[in-house]
Amino acid sequence: MRTISGRTDEVVVVGAGLAGLAAALHLAGRGRGVTVVERDSVAGGRAGRRDVAGLLLDTGPSVLTMPDIVEDTLAAVGDSLDSRLELLPVIPAYRAHFADGSALDIHSDATAMEESVLAFAGPEEVVGYRRLRAWLSELYRVEFDRFVAANVDSPFSLLTPALARLIALGGFRRLDRAVGSFLSDERLRRVFTFQSLYAGVAPQRALALYAVISYMDTVGGVYFPRGGMRALPDALAAAAVDAGVRFCYDETVDDLERDGSRITAVFTDRGRRIPCDALVVATELPTAYQLLDRSPRRPLSWRPAPSAVVMHVGFPAGTPTAHHNLVFGGAWKQTFDELINGGELMTDPSLLVTRPTATDPSLAPRGQDLFTVLAPVPNLHRGKELDWDRRATAYSEELSAIVEDRLVPGFVKDATVVHVDTPADWARQGLLAGTPFSLAHTFAQTGPFRPANLPRGVSNAVLAGCGTVPGVGVPTALLSGRLAADRVTGPVTTSRSSATIATEGGRR
Repeated sequence: MRTISGRTDEVVVVGAGLAGLAAALHLAGRGRGVTVVERDSVAGGRAGRRDVAGLLLDTGPSVLTMPDIVEDTLAAVGDSLDSRLELLPVIPAYRAHFADGSALDIHSDATAMEESVLAFAGPEEVVGYRRLRAWLSELYRVEFDRFVAANVDSPFSLLTPALARLIALGGFRRLDRAVGSFLSDERLRRVFTFQSLYAGVAPQRALALYAVISYMDTVGGVYFPRGGMRALPDALAAAAVDAGVRFCYDETVDDLERDGSRITAVFTDRGRRIPCDALVVATELPTAYQLLDRSPRRPLSWRPAPSAVVMHVGFPAGTPTAHHNLVFGGAWKQTFDELINGGELMTDPSLLVTRPTATDPSLAPRGQDLFTVLAPVPNLHRGKELDWDRRATAYSEELSAIVEDRLVPGFVKDATVVHVDTPADWARQGLLAGTPFSLAHTFAQTGPFRPANLPRGVSNAVLAGCGTVPGVGVPTALLSGRLAADRVTGPVTTSRSSATIATEGGRR
């Protein structure tokens, strides 16, 4: 594995999102002096926050899986998950609501899920579910350490027995067909393939190896930090401070000092010069390239993932919904065609409706619930005709009507919309194509074909974040920070074992 050359005693990390925080923790744990420069006043990056009228909004990710990776990130500085963060299991992990009026509770516990599938679809589908669960666990065991949580210098380095095993497991089939080989009920197939939307690819086009995302959700388990998702970056930042990491908030790196191909210092918009032996840039990918004055190999061929409209709502307490609700429309393949290929709004929308106060009531004032409604929409490259600054209010009203019709009676009349983010808002935050989901995980943008974390032409800089390896999501953002640290110091052995995790997941 290639690493940067020369001294690496002092490292500057640009960006205190999850990837930047993870990089800082791993580097500090390996004896480096670390300074993090963050343009916002708090840590978190995409895991953002906004407080309105006593409602504590998480404006970024709402689903937390794979707490083992959080544990490993904190353990890098001798800290622990238990001492920093209280993770509450979300049970059920999801509740799926279908257009025919049926509903299914999705559990990570095998026995509970078998009972749920039995009541929903009958004994034959239970047999298929058991086989699917075993396949997901084996796929994860084979794939994680070698293909997800590792730096790869060349596609040829992947030509190993692990690749042969991944092929034998059907990892390069289409995801929809792979899951369909276990389950015949179309509704159940949606439950185990909708996750490909996170990767920006339709299930009919996604490779089956992306079923590892389904493993994380449906086998590994879903959790929620007490205090909201913001509690995760807060915990990581606090552990970093205790480990000696220096933070410069409300400060932007706007120039670099160079000596040949090496970066010797960063300059901030406050006129500060911060010397460094190495640099980790954990920002949005175009921002990173601009700062480094580098050009990616193929900027014109980048394919961003679809975006989302996210609506935060206060509502009278007492509605008996789950924490995470998958509200499926009748259309499925058509939905992906509209979002990804046509650049159009969904004519029959499927939504993720989250009620975090189901798990942590402290996120809203007494007598209120907090709801977040996420509707996938085209990114700004595909949906060029969609004027979101003009359309946001009307589309929010459409979403409220759908939620009322399919999930929460009285939602239109009693809901108070307190904040809405659209692709135009994401773009103003500097996110590529106005999407919080970065680059789609097409085959040409996955693994060794994704933008590398060692940019060309700079001998002591590394990239981190969801635009580079391994990709989009909370666990992968944390892994990205560790992979960046490995490029600075060389890899270190961790206590984590994907085989153990897969086995434990099968027992839960």
